[in-house]
Amino acid sequence: MAINAKCLYVVMMDVEPEKEAEFNEIYDKEHIPILLKVPGVLSAARYKTSEEGVPRYLAIYECESPDVPTGEAFRQASDTGEWAPKIRPFTRNRSRIVYTRITPQ
Repeated sequence: MAINAKCLYVVMMDVEPEKEAEFNEIYDKEHIPILLKVPGVLSAARYKTSEEGVPRYLAIYECESPDVPTGEAFRQASDTGEWAPKIRPFTRNRSRIVYTRITPQ
C-alpha cells in the first residue's frame, strides 16, 4: 500500500472471540477481494493490534474519491457473500471514517 490515493476509508472493529478465525478467513478470502472489484477501490490492507481500549482490527482502503466508500456499488459489495450474514452480526465497536488527502496534492 503506497498511499497515493485521494481518499482513505478506514474501518475499525472488534469481533466476538468465538468468531475470530472465521472473521479473518472470510475477510481475507472473500470480503476484501469483493471490495477490490468496486470501481475506484485501489487497494486494501488489514491490521491487528494487541493494545487495550481500541478496536482490535483495522482495514484501510485506498480509493479514488471520498464518494467511493459511500456509494451504492461499495454498499452492495459489502453486503455480498458470507460477510453480512455470518460475520457482521458478531462485530462490535465498529467505526468507519473517510479521510481525504490534503497534502501533497
